[in-house]
Amino acid sequence: MLFLFLGSLFLLLFLGVPVALSMILSASIMLIKMDMFDAQLIAENVVMGTNNFPLMAIPFFMLTGEIMKYGGISERIINFAMSMVGHIKGGLGYVAIISGLIFAGLSGSAVADTAALGAILIPMMVARKYDTARSTGLICAAGIISVVIPPSIPMIVYGITAGTSITKLFMGGTVPGLLMVIGLWLMWKFLYRNEQQNLEPKQTGKQRWIAFKKAFLPLMLPMIIIVGLRGGIFTPTEAGVVAAIYATLVSILYRSLNWKTLQEVFLNTIKTTSMVMFVAAAAMISGFAITVAQIPTDLVSMIKGMTDSPMVLMLILTFFLLLVGCVMDLIPAVLIFVPVITPLLRAYNIDITYFGIMMVINLSIGLITPPVGTVLYVGSGIAKIGVTRLSKGILPFLIVYFAILFLLTLFPDIVIVPMNWLS
Repeated sequence: MLFLFLGSLFLLLFLGVPVALSMILSASIMLIKMDMFDAQLIAENVVMGTNNFPLMAIPFFMLTGEIMKYGGISERIINFAMSMVGHIKGGLGYVAIISGLIFAGLSGSAVADTAALGAILIPMMVARKYDTARSTGLICAAGIISVVIPPSIPMIVYGITAGTSITKLFMGGTVPGLLMVIGLWLMWKFLYRNEQQNLEPKQTGKQRWIAFKKAFLPLMLPMIIIVGLRGGIFTPTEAGVVAAIYATLVSILYRSLNWKTLQEVFLNTIKTTSMVMFVAAAAMISGFAITVAQIPTDLVSMIKGMTDSPMVLMLILTFFLLLVGCVMDLIPAVLIFVPVITPLLRAYNIDITYFGIMMVINLSIGLITPPVGTVLYVGSGIAKIGVTRLSKGILPFLIVYFAILFLLTLFPDIVIVPMNWLS
């Protein structure tokens, strides 16, 4: 039944059928095989798939990301980072890394962050004779930090699907996200240790203070979210509302939002939200079919016969998810595979929240690898270079992420101890 489900799913995806419809059809094939197909049953599960309060956080964080893009917030953050590190060798790369970290605390969307960073920084880096593929690769790599650092939209989806604390997932993503930042920083420093670019002029203390004051209000948003969640002031869903309202007020204060741009903000948010929600709805019927077919139980029995080691299981799942990330987008992969994998984790006493963070990191790497890496295509479109060339440019940063991934797999306490403390 597992091979029937995955075989039909990947065949439909290969034929170009939309992800949500592929999930519904593959689940229907399983139900027909078990002589349980009922159109009313499918309709009920699809409706139940979106009837979930925590899912409301997704449109609000997406709205925050759109407001950030149109509300003049991106430029202020990048200008602040530029004032701090723009003058050193390879400075624009460090600007991209710092800006990526700050953006990650605002939107939770890798595509939105990459587009916002790339639109401003890629033309600047090209003009200053930086290697286009390598520079774009760095910006794409910095963009996926947003799905690890809170607030993360994929972690919201994982928390709902696995039935674990979204707040705990958010707090647990902090240390891995910072490790990703440090890894990118060290790799960029290594790559540009002997190269010379046209450096930005060094800013004076007064100029840096002015840049900080202009970026102060946007910089406060990640702090508000983390402190609010850590202190139990609001839930992740309420955090999304707070973020959207705060970003709107800041943009109005900067006088960078008008009725025309506000319409574009809401229209883009509606489009992206509807796609995510449709996939979430379709995942409900897939989860139902997988459970009824007893696939998780059979999988536990099969894996138990191969190994009793939780570490070996984690390594197997890591390689499997890396392969999945190369051919499937992040959120659909979470919705499809979490119901299958969760019983395995319980059987091996692996922390479900820890695994959620590892799964998101795993699949986020897929966003910057061909053939389906959506962030890779965003960067390619902005820089106007081919995906093959960009893939070569991003390779050093992929090596960094692979090293971090296996470090966190071999030493899970790096994630678990700070996660429990922060939560």
